[in-house]
Amino acid sequence: MYTPEQLQEKISSKLKELPLYGEPAGLYQPIVYSLEQGGKRIRPMFVLLSNQMFGGNPEEALPAATAIEIFHNFTLLHDDIIDQAPLRRGNKTVYQKWNTNIAILSGDTMFAIAYGELSKSNPVLLPNLMDIFTRTAIEVCEGQQFDIEFEETNNVTLENYINMIRLKTAVLLAASLKIGAIIAGASAIDADKIYDFGINLGIAFQLQDDLLDAFGDQSVFGKQTGGDIAANKKTALFLKAIEMADSDTRMQLEQYYTAGDVATEKKVTQVLSIFEKLEIKSAVEEIISEYYNRGMSIFNSISVTEQQSSMLRDLTTLMLRRNR
Repeated sequence: MYTPEQLQEKISSKLKELPLYGEPAGLYQPIVYSLEQGGKRIRPMFVLLSNQMFGGNPEEALPAATAIEIFHNFTLLHDDIIDQAPLRRGNKTVYQKWNTNIAILSGDTMFAIAYGELSKSNPVLLPNLMDIFTRTAIEVCEGQQFDIEFEETNNVTLENYINMIRLKTAVLLAASLKIGAIIAGASAIDADKIYDFGINLGIAFQLQDDLLDAFGDQSVFGKQTGGDIAANKKTALFLKAIEMADSDTRMQLEQYYTAGDVATEKKVTQVLSIFEKLEIKSAVEEIISEYYNRGMSIFNSISVTEQQSSMLRDLTTLMLRRNR
């Protein structure tokens, strides 16, 4: 079996082999810039680790893993425009380094390249893989739209938010695991189980991301902390605070998220102070634990040995202990 480090190297090597240095340079340079920043490569790793866990050959899953990683990075290019985010992985976002039009067009090209890479998978399995990939791509866009709409309404519940992050974040993690399993020849039952595991893990992963946005170290996290607050994003932290706050504090929070005349630094500081007073960090950590434990219960029911599942299990544990 390949180690996670060896699988990471396979992914990196495959991405470097992509023909992305052609003309026009203004289209391809932002794509190279995005992919060369690396990141955690969690999603393609999930494809390969799931494939290996079910006895497959990771080489056969590499085209799908590459497609997943390119697609994920495409979504980041567009997300950063929507969120007006200045930093990604500690570097300037693509639209900031070039401009918005270039970031949109380069992202669109990445979307097409992702399908091209996926098409190199086993032809017998390709219709099923394409179906999962396409459905997942649509669901990610649905999640992004909900995210945008939530900024404009005061009727968002924590349940609404969990569904949004299921679509925007969790389904891609889940699809990565299921695609790897299918390529390895896993049973339909186990493929569905590892998908459900991925959904629960993905929700926990995004909730952890929400915590890091508010309470993380910017120099380690690689993104501007407090960005969700500045952008009026109604994350789990805000929604849990609304649930737990008294009427005066709730009104104060809602005013910060609707007023346009409050300096960003002051707004972030004041909202974080309310979060700390209400012990929101601990409350959200409890929700994370619930989804993580639910996911691991499903994972433990999959018909593979502990030795086969150990690498994916270890990576899952690390994901929930990360500080970036």
